Amino acid sequence: MIVAAAAVLAQDARRQEKIEQTQQEEGEAVLTLADAAAAGQSVPLDFEVQWQNDFLKAQRGTFVPFTLTIDASGFSRPAALVYVRVVGHGVPGSPANRQKPGGEQSRRDDVNFPVDAIFPVDLQPEPGQLARVSRGFSVGPGDYDVVVVVRERADPDGRSGRPKATVLKERLKVPDFASGELTASTVIVADRLAVLKDVLGADELAERPYVIGQNDITPAADREFRRDEELIVVFLIYNPTVTAEKKFDLQVEYHFFRSAVSGAGEPSGASVPGRPAARDGERYFNRTEPQRFNPSVLGSQFDPGGGRPVMAGQGIPLTGFDAGEYRLAITVSDLISGRSILRDVRFKVVSEREEL
Repeated sequence: MIVAAAAVLAQDARRQEKIEQTQQEEGEAVLTLADAAAAGQSVPLDFEVQWQNDFLKAQRGTFVPFTLTIDASGFSRPAALVYVRVVGHGVPGSPANRQKPGGEQSRRDDVNFPVDAIFPVDLQPEPGQLARVSRGFSVGPGDYDVVVVVRERADPDGRSGRPKATVLKERLKVPDFASGELTASTVIVADRLAVLKDVLGADELAERPYVIGQNDITPAADREFRRDEELIVVFLIYNPTVTAEKKFDLQVEYHFFRSAVSGAGEPSGASVPGRPAARDGERYFNRTEPQRFNPSVLGSQFDPGGGRPVMAGQGIPLTGFDAGEYRLAITVSDLISGRSILRDVRFKVVSEREEL
């Protein structure tokens, strides 16, 4: 019995050693792919990965929550390794003295990127075998190049063959929310918005970057909607004017423009009092009632002067929208300072025939 137990322990130890070796090789593989992409070399595109992101104000710099939509239909098992590298635009994105796995030199310890993160994910494919993974990172304002590697997890027993991988590159222009001027985050187009009972811990927030306070936002996969759906938009307003008496007053208006057939739009820049100007090929469609945000609405204890943002947004049923392309123009007006900003959201309403 003792001999048998020792044999089992030795077998378990060998398997654990093999797992650890496989994990190390996986990490080296994704780093090598990222280096190749940064150097402009050919990289695999074994499956489709789509990127979408937003910009929110962070305690330091700008927070960039992002979502990867991964076509996992060809995966041997629903698991992947994801690597994200962010480099200032124009800055070399791969270590000069890095060599492939097996060389005398491993990855340089003194190479620092603004973001350099690798994490395993258990994919939960939706209908159509599309899986969505959300994470986030914080960087200072500026221009950046992002390299993302998504690699199928290797089978420690080597039964699944060469793991599939895809590398994508994105260019980000990260805004500065710390200027003190009236501004707003990007407008998040959501599938749904829920209110959580409890505040999430740091570990949970890392995997759910679209949770803001106790508001759980699920970003929409795309900007196409059926007429029986709802357009849900959420955004944060920063730096409104606050008086010495802690008074502030914001008004948010939602105006819809529809893309018209060639030659049927309003003149570019056509201005009508009380609404944003039309753009080339657009016609004004409709609007919703303005929203107001002030102490009477949010409560006398709400103080945006302390850096707390004002969350705005609404859900608009699309029943009255014919199939076509639209622009939602959101105007945020600071009624105390007289300043205003504009945010745009483009979306499409599809017919049942287009959906099929």
